[in-house]
Amino acid sequence: QVQLVESGGGLVQAGGSLRLSCESSENIFMFNSMGWYRQTPGKQRELVANIGLSGITNYADSVLGRFTISRGGDKMLYLQMNSLKSEDTALYWCNGRVLRRDYWGQGTQVTVSS
Repeated sequence: QVQLVESGGGLVQAGGSLRLSCESSENIFMFNSMGWYRQTPGKQRELVANIGLSGITNYADSVLGRFTISRGGDKMLYLQMNSLKSEDTALYWCNGRVLRRDYWGQGTQVTVSS
């Protein structure tokens, strides 16, 4: 059973930075893609950023230029978040997709105070 465990969330002031980490129980290169999603109450879960096997990345327009997704070795996925805004406040999930199956972590809360 694949497990994804996020960490690194917390409370930060607007303009600050956080780095989210996602540790996989399996080699992350088993996934066709990995990504970070977020959700706030009353809104749908949205893609923040993802990275394919080839290393090609994709970002939501709202975070482009501020967030960076990266891999670390064969077990870690990161999301470096800079210049945080209050609207980045959300529950963030790590996702791994293989074929048509999605794996999710338990989520980590990010709260940005203005």
